[in-house]
Amino acid sequence: MKISNQMNIQNVLQTYGKSVKKTDATDKVVKASDKVEISSAAREIQIARKALSDVPDVRTDKLEEIKQLMASGNYKPTAEDIVDKIFSGIDAKKI
Repeated sequence: MKISNQMNIQNVLQTYGKSVKKTDATDKVVKASDKVEISSAAREIQIARKALSDVPDVRTDKLEEIKQLMASGNYKPTAEDIVDKIFSGIDAKKI
């Protein structure tokens, strides 16, 4: 393939070069930084979760007291107490 008419090619290259310079100048966009705001309700939830995580899952003082009573043979819950504890976690509406 033979390309003739060098002048037309030079014109095309010059025009292309000008358009590339224009697009480079417009590509500079200022980006705004993101900002996150936490509502007061969310802050209260965070505080409540922190307080809850600081509370132990097991009441060790109560557990130790019951262990001592069991070891000494003095822990004698009534049948009613046992049944109440068993069913205290069950919702009657789900049955």
